[in-house]
Amino acid sequence: MTNNSIKPIKREIYAKISAFLDTDDIIVLHGARQVGKTYLLYYLKQNLEESGKTTLYMDLEDSRLRNILDLGVDEFLKYLKEENVYPGEHKNTKIFVLIDEIQYLADPSSFLKLIADHHKEIKLIVSGSSSFAIKSKFKDSLVGRTANFEIFPLSFVEFLTFKNYQFSKELLNGVNLTVKKTGELLAFYKEYVLYGGYPKIVLEPNLELKDKYLQQIIDTYIKKDIKDLANIKEIDKFNKLVETLASQSGNLLDVTELSNTCKLAKQTVENYLFILENTYIIKLVRPYYKNVRGELYKRPKIFLYDSGLMQMLWLKQLQKEVLGNVFETAIFSDLVKYFGKDNIYYWRTADGKEIDFIFKLNNSIIPIKAKLNFEQFDGTAMDYFRNKYKNKAEFVVALTGDASRSEFKYPWILFDANHN
Repeated sequence: MTNNSIKPIKREIYAKISAFLDTDDIIVLHGARQVGKTYLLYYLKQNLEESGKTTLYMDLEDSRLRNILDLGVDEFLKYLKEENVYPGEHKNTKIFVLIDEIQYLADPSSFLKLIADHHKEIKLIVSGSSSFAIKSKFKDSLVGRTANFEIFPLSFVEFLTFKNYQFSKELLNGVNLTVKKTGELLAFYKEYVLYGGYPKIVLEPNLELKDKYLQQIIDTYIKKDIKDLANIKEIDKFNKLVETLASQSGNLLDVTELSNTCKLAKQTVENYLFILENTYIIKLVRPYYKNVRGELYKRPKIFLYDSGLMQMLWLKQLQKEVLGNVFETAIFSDLVKYFGKDNIYYWRTADGKEIDFIFKLNNSIIPIKAKLNFEQFDGTAMDYFRNKYKNKAEFVVALTGDASRSEFKYPWILFDANHN
C-alpha cells in the first residue's frame, strides 16, 4: 500500500534515528500532522530496502489495517504471512514494519509491548500525530522499550534542500558569502518566514495553493483532530483561543486576559494550553534565571512552532512583508529544531530589559536578540546580562542592515549545518 507519488527527501534527524535501526527499541516519531513524518517513514523504508532489508508500511488511517492490528498480535502475524514478508521466529533476518498514525489503535501500548517482548524478528517504527494521544494511550509498560524522536516542520537548512538550492556548510558559516549569495539566501529566508516550514507548503510554488493548504491544516488538524482527540465541547471558544494565541506569539502568557477574551474559565484555558502544547501547536517558553530570580518575570512566553501557520491563524491570509513577531517566531522554530525545545528560554527583568532567547549549548548559555534590522539593536540588555552571567558568546540576528559587527549574524549562519 505504498504511495509511489511520495519522493522522500532526507531530513536532518535521519542520522539520529538510523542509529537505533539495529537495536530492539521501538522507534516512535512524534509530531503534528503534515510536518513530514510520512516522508520520513518512506525515506527510512527506501534506505532499508536499498540495503537489502524487508519492509512493510502500514497507514492506520486505513480502517482495514487498523482493524487487523486492533484484533491483536496473532492477526497481525497472519497478515504479515499473507503479505509474504514474515521472516519466521527463528531466523536471523528481520522485517521492518513502519506504522503511520499509531494513535488510532484502541490499545497501541499492549500491541507494541507484545511485539517488542516476544517477536524480536519484527522491528517496529511507528509515528503519531500527537504526543497527547500517544501519552494518553501509551502505558508505563513501554518504558525502556521505545526510542522517541520529535519531528517538527522543516528547518531552514532542510528548506533549502527541499528547494533544491545548492549550498555548502562553508557558505552557511559565512565563508565566501558574496553579495549575490547573501541576496539569494535572504530571499529564501524571507520566504521561509512568510510561509513556514511544512513540507507540502514549501514544495508548492503556487501562493494560492500554499494559502489553501495551510488553511486545510488548520481546519483538519487544529479545529477537528485536536477537538475530537481532547473531547473539546466549546468549539468556538477553543478556536478563538488558538487564534488569540497566534496573534500573541512571542508575548508573555496572561491566562486572565485569555480567559476574559475567549470567555473561558481560567482552568479551561490552562487545560487547552496543555493540549495545544502536547499536540505541537504552541510551546510555552520559560524564563531563564540563575541567582537573580527576584528581578525577573516568572510567566512563560507563548510561541507557535510554525510562522506560516501562525499568520494564517492570526491574519487569515499569507503576508507579503515580514513582521517582527513573525520573524521572532521563525527564529524560535529553528532554535527548537537544532537545540531542543527544552533548552530554549527567554530573559526579562521587571524594569523592561529583555533578551528574546537564551539557549543552552555544551554547558554554556547564549543570549540571542531577534531584530528585523541590525540597526534596531540596543545593547543595554545584552550588556546587563553579560555582567550578570558572564556568557562568552551572544548573537543578534536580523535580515537587513549592516552586519559587520562580530555578534551580528544572518539567521542561516546562526543555524549553520554544523549547529555551531
